[in-house]
Amino acid sequence: MRIVVAGAGGVIGRELVPLLVAAGHTVLALTRSAGKAGMLRAMGAEPAVGDVFDVDWLVATVVGFRPDTVVHQLTSLPDDVRRLPEWAAANNRIRREGTANLLAAARAAGSVRILAQSVAWTLPGDSGAAVADLERMVLEVGGVVLRYGRFYGPGTYYEAEMPEPPRISVREAAERTVAALGAPSGVYVVAEPLAGPAEPAGAGDSPA
Repeated sequence: MRIVVAGAGGVIGRELVPLLVAAGHTVLALTRSAGKAGMLRAMGAEPAVGDVFDVDWLVATVVGFRPDTVVHQLTSLPDDVRRLPEWAAANNRIRREGTANLLAAARAAGSVRILAQSVAWTLPGDSGAAVADLERMVLEVGGVVLRYGRFYGPGTYYEAEMPEPPRISVREAAERTVAALGAPSGVYVVAEPLAGPAEPAGAGDSPA
């Protein structure tokens, strides 16, 4: 397939892109950082540097690539976990406006499947509302919502310790994202299984 990965330079994007390339897919890797273009090219992807809030650039870039699938891994997060509260508004904007712009680009490109990053735990206040808005927009167009657990492993906030559940290694999360490319529209939890009570009703398991 021809796959656009938005947020390709992020923690999961750096794991996902080489897996997609190794599986034989042609990947357009969107990043806002010019410094990551060489890394993405070395992974076998075609990098495109720009701002997802620039709708004209985003639509032209996605349409010009003629994708079959768009994988939404956009976030706006700090390198230091202690600064997460300061970045909440920027991340909420990505979840709302960034998602809307990406879906507009996908619509302009024709019949394109959408997979989008969400979270498998409840966020408070407007952050939780932004997650709900993202999921609603994606499901309204027949897309796939991937509710990831907290990432651990190289490049994450938890390189040397385990986060509280729900959690998943960033490598396994990327592998399960590749496996979800053909999943029916719906919400899937991408997290390690827990011993004890089952997941609440409505929280679908990962298709992987």
